[in-house]
Amino acid sequence: MQSHSTGFVLTRQSRDIKGQTEIVLWVKTATGPYRLSIVGDKPVLFICASQQQQAMEIIHAANIAVQWKPLALKTFQHQQVVGCYSDTVRDNLTISKCLHAEGIKPFEADVRLADRFLMERFIRGGLMFTGDVKSRNGYHDVLFAKAKAADYIPDLTLVSLDIECSEKGVLYSIGMHSEMDSRVIMVGEQPADYQASDELLIEWVTDEKALLLTLESWFIKYDPDIVIGWNVIDFDFRLLLHRAEWNKINLRIGRGKQTPHYRRSTQNANQGFISVPGRVVMDGIDTLKTATYNFRSWSLEAVAQELLGEGKAIHNVHDRMAEINHMFKHDKLSLAKYNLQDCKLVTRIFKQTHLLEFAIERSRLTGVELDRIGGSVAAFTNLYMPQLHRAGYIAPNLESENWIASPGGYVMDSKPGLYDSVLVLDFKSLYPSIIRSFRIDPMGLVEGLLLEEGKAEHQAIAGFRGGQFHRTRHFLPEMIESLWAARDRAKRDGDKAFSQAIKIIMNSFYGVLGSSGCRFFDHRLASSITMRGHEIMKLTRELIEAKGYEVIYGDTDSTFVSLKKSHSQIDANIIGDALVDHINQWWQQHLQQQYGLVSALEIEYETHYHKFLMPTIRGQETGSKKRYAGLVWRGDVEQMVFKGLETVRTDWTPLAQHFQQTLYSMVFHDQNVDDYIRDYTNRTLAGEFDDQLVYRKRLRRNLDDYQKNIPPQVRAARLADEMNAKLGRPLQYQNKGAIEYIFTTSGAEPVEYRQSAIDYNHYLEKQLKPVADGILIFIGKSFDNITAPQLGLF
Repeated sequence: MQSHSTGFVLTRQSRDIKGQTEIVLWVKTATGPYRLSIVGDKPVLFICASQQQQAMEIIHAANIAVQWKPLALKTFQHQQVVGCYSDTVRDNLTISKCLHAEGIKPFEADVRLADRFLMERFIRGGLMFTGDVKSRNGYHDVLFAKAKAADYIPDLTLVSLDIECSEKGVLYSIGMHSEMDSRVIMVGEQPADYQASDELLIEWVTDEKALLLTLESWFIKYDPDIVIGWNVIDFDFRLLLHRAEWNKINLRIGRGKQTPHYRRSTQNANQGFISVPGRVVMDGIDTLKTATYNFRSWSLEAVAQELLGEGKAIHNVHDRMAEINHMFKHDKLSLAKYNLQDCKLVTRIFKQTHLLEFAIERSRLTGVELDRIGGSVAAFTNLYMPQLHRAGYIAPNLESENWIASPGGYVMDSKPGLYDSVLVLDFKSLYPSIIRSFRIDPMGLVEGLLLEEGKAEHQAIAGFRGGQFHRTRHFLPEMIESLWAARDRAKRDGDKAFSQAIKIIMNSFYGVLGSSGCRFFDHRLASSITMRGHEIMKLTRELIEAKGYEVIYGDTDSTFVSLKKSHSQIDANIIGDALVDHINQWWQQHLQQQYGLVSALEIEYETHYHKFLMPTIRGQETGSKKRYAGLVWRGDVEQMVFKGLETVRTDWTPLAQHFQQTLYSMVFHDQNVDDYIRDYTNRTLAGEFDDQLVYRKRLRRNLDDYQKNIPPQVRAARLADEMNAKLGRPLQYQNKGAIEYIFTTSGAEPVEYRQSAIDYNHYLEKQLKPVADGILIFIGKSFDNITAPQLGLF
């Protein structure tokens, strides 16, 4: 039966079958899941026509059948190319290796077959498909499928999954939370006092094997599109598959009763990838990072506390393990509640942050997979490459060995001080607006450099470091323009997930062009963006200072303007609006007169700080960068803002952070701080703030990799794992991770195994004194002078 339908791509795979390829797309439609089978799509790579004869001999020697096609395509070096089409993915990989071994570099050999199929059809999530439809148990099979792009927003079903197990990885229970069904599958006999309820449904099973088979049945019955969790890929799924293997079962939780496949990352031994046919697995930590969230700690407890104001019942990893073991033996109902609570927290985090909506919109905009981590380079490639092909070019290869760094964003030397009335003016999406205004584009660079000298100034726009860009042959400026317009619409409609997705994609385009991991990298591209940014920031500063104000700092796209005396909010707003109008008008005229271009540059009046601190670099007189604090009115509420200072840094203790927040507020309000500083110091020495002395730092490398320099966190981690070994507990810190420790008279010691007395003088000298002197210098005081008389008593 032939059928037309519209849906959204969940998973994509390609494989070789019976001497040809098969692309399998699992698609969610309004009438359920469909499995699309596209057979016989030929993998392709491209070779310079001048090397075709040599390549033919190499491929013939490898005994591989290929088809050659002359194409109206050329490289960025203007060499004609031919297409080499093979029957299978395996043949394509073999050909690529053989050619590389003989010094021939094929182009686009690394583009995966399923990705190319979707990309070349401009399919970004949504698609319309036809084919021979056969109904299966729980889904529809579409044979000989054909597909084209369509706009479609899916309604996806979601389950949050979490497992509980022993320290040796033996499964105790599996929790699932979804709108369709929430339950805990638990190994053990049903207690006499158990009563099923909407709050807690427990399905009791006899052993671990039955637990896994029941999970399999649950997936078949409820058929979720998305599986979410916390570290769900590298812990929950990795362990589930390991225990399934141990129990000699296949764990058929994919659609069509297919089995998942887990593989380790080649770059990072601690990271893996999971493929579940027809279902998308989204890890909460990775998805939040992709959506540019940041937290002091990425534990579920810490993130849930920060976002939801609630967390888990057990915090310490060893207490938790002991408590879980105890509950499994003596109180399975409490273990089930604990298990389900973790599932619910992840569901609520996804809902609160609109993570699933964010992933869907990102996929609709760029075509990247829903579960793609990061993915900026893939997004750019998906959008740019098919347009490039239609313009007659083949994409360049990744050439990271020829990578040349480009200058970073403009950062002006700051003028340290305590100020009244500082305005912040921000260029709206500066780098994307530079790309739009100055027509910066990979193909535009290639075409611009082709122009003869006499014609270049009329047809090309000068960049930096020898770059010049064609005025009309480009794609990137239009891509940004359409994204920009879509973001403005999303903002008007209050669609935060869509707006955030667009912002991240737009702002990533510069980073991609400056990244050695992108095939379109050229230092002339990235430099023409950043160096133009430097020029814009410097000229903008001159425009502001010509009006009689003082620019005290500038950073990438933000300019900090001192009005030189205290102004009311109303007066500051009038000045800010006037400066914005003047600067935007000047840039419009300048670009028109100098380059014959329409300016997309737009500066906005962002903030008025009625009190503002620009600190010095610690121990120096030079102004610091990317660090400041200020007081600002948000409606009728006065707020303290900290940027780059100890309060917002994860490597400073809560002791220092609480001290800084109160102290700075007092200085900004012209209050006497001496008594507060002395009192806080005395209470610290008296042990009143012992719960605030904990440092929390990440181990960036494996513990054994630290040989010469042994920082405090490494010493603490080694002490912790020595104790873990003595007590027969699993080692926690060998492979990176985060450690909490306290400074004692014997040095850094882990919180859970502290044995020595606290070194309070360390906290005074290394935590309170630097924070205090950062602002006291501007009111003629110092921490030592204020505390000296008191400290003499101790």
